[in-house]
Amino acid sequence: MPNVLIRDLPDDVHARLQRRAEAEGQSLQQFLTRELTRVASTPSLGDVLARIDERSGGRVGLDSAVDDLAEERGRR
Repeated sequence: MPNVLIRDLPDDVHARLQRRAEAEGQSLQQFLTRELTRVASTPSLGDVLARIDERSGGRVGLDSAVDDLAEERGRR
């Protein structure tokens, strides 16, 4: 299995991650493996928007919907 090395991690970040891992009864390695797996399995905003753009069947395009929403929010 591949390894990841993170250099120059600030001490306070390391300490917070360590505390979170301990609170969940995990080693830091177990905790980070789970969190990185979660991040990698979550689609990026660009991926989600690309999937939305590929869909058909709607009468309003994404750009028009975004513009309409911004206009409606501006009225409030």
